[in-house]
Amino acid sequence: MKIQVGIITVSDRAAAGEYENLGGPLLCKAADGYGWAVLAETVVRDEVEQIQRAIREQIAKGCHLVLTTGGTGVAPRDVTPEAVREIADRELPGFGEVMRMESLKITQNAILSRNLAAAVGNALVICLPGKPKGAVECLGFVVGAIPHCVEVVAGVPTSC
Repeated sequence: MKIQVGIITVSDRAAAGEYENLGGPLLCKAADGYGWAVLAETVVRDEVEQIQRAIREQIAKGCHLVLTTGGTGVAPRDVTPEAVREIADRELPGFGEVMRMESLKITQNAILSRNLAAAVGNALVICLPGKPKGAVECLGFVVGAIPHCVEVVAGVPTSC
């Protein structure tokens, strides 16, 4: 199964054009390196409704995997985890746990991260940090589990 990916950058400043979106393009490059096909990329404000709409739109376009970058910190405007939890069918806590554990080896501030993953409909949604380097690193920490998880969430028969 070729994994079809959607990427959502969650940033008030990038959405307003005040800040260059660096995380989205880096995640596109990473996804390409994993042999995945990026179907959609968008930038939204740190607003629950905008995040949820973008996720639903990308799933409707056929994305099996939606990667968000941004909005996972502790600032008052960081609402990505809340937005995803509201529309999730199931949360998959192991993804966030591994991302935090591995990130702690790099920075003590990883303990502040609220990275998570969840099944939303027939897609896997993974919420990554907003720092471009951190987003790509965290994706790399969990990439081995993604193909099987995407198949299971999508309802594809698996041998495991």
